[in-house]
Amino acid sequence: VQLQASGGGLVQPGGSLRLSCVASGSIRVINSLGWFRQAPGKRRELVARIFGDGSTNYADSVKGRFTISRDNAKKTGYLDMNNLKSGDTAVYYCNAWILGTVGDFPLEYWGQGTQVTVSS
Repeated sequence: VQLQASGGGLVQPGGSLRLSCVASGSIRVINSLGWFRQAPGKRRELVARIFGDGSTNYADSVKGRFTISRDNAKKTGYLDMNNLKSGDTAVYYCNAWILGTVGDFPLEYWGQGTQVTVSS
């Protein structure tokens, strides 16, 4: 199983970006999918997560600005980021708990990071 993240880039304050995370491999169920971020000198933090039933949770700092969603048929998760601020600058990582075709328990997977820079 692999996760491939994309969509990062340089954007001005107030701008928008959409991150995508595509899961591939021997997958039965994607239990949950989330986005984390890590700014220089800071710990990695949860930004948003979406569960199999569609429920979501968000970090307080992004509530009302970011929206997480998933397309189960495409095995893809998205993070729509609006009204971006300089404090959102970080490397963003997708994360998922996936039940594969082998084994009875979901395992945790990480994608490679994608850089988001918010600057004028």
